[in-house]
Amino acid sequence: MRIIAGRLKGRRIASPAWEGLRPTSDRLRETLFNVLAPRIAGARVLDVFAGTGALGFEALSRGASHVVFVDADRRATAAIADTAKAWGVEADYTIHVGDALDWLRRLAHGPRFDLILLDPPYSLPQLREALDAAAGCLSGEGVLVLERATRREPDDVEALERVRDLRAGDSTLTFYALARARSAGARIDSGERSDDESS
Repeated sequence: MRIIAGRLKGRRIASPAWEGLRPTSDRLRETLFNVLAPRIAGARVLDVFAGTGALGFEALSRGASHVVFVDADRRATAAIADTAKAWGVEADYTIHVGDALDWLRRLAHGPRFDLILLDPPYSLPQLREALDAAAGCLSGEGVLVLERATRREPDDVEALERVRDLRAGDSTLTFYALARARSAGARIDSGERSDDESS
């Protein structure tokens, strides 16, 4: 895996082989950040189920002001810390180790995030709960992106409005905004249509 654009462009992230790790492909990450490009500079970003940290590091590379990484696996968080140190990334990130739902509920009591990236295991049974908890961390005009299995439709969450899907084969990126922001007419740069990127 490599960083696609920005100040860290071309840096490579090791992809460990331990069970349960499913890094976002370079192609899908490029599609995601092409959509999000106008929102990244200066953004506070939350990367949950961070794994290798590739999504968060891509955001930092493109000008995010701060990224919070969350993962329950200490091997993953140690690898993220090692990568940040090797690349000279110092004050721009925070790492939390532990259950994602617990951390989402705790982070809801702090500053809101402009962008939340959720990349849970495709079989995560508490997906609806994770979306609901993440909504409590999102800023008024922020965007939440869920990477999910195309075959698995997420349940509706009252606090969120689904505004776009980008499909790439077995994976789909689903974009959300806060429902109250949408009802107030807030602009969502991620769009409102469903696109098929699988070709």
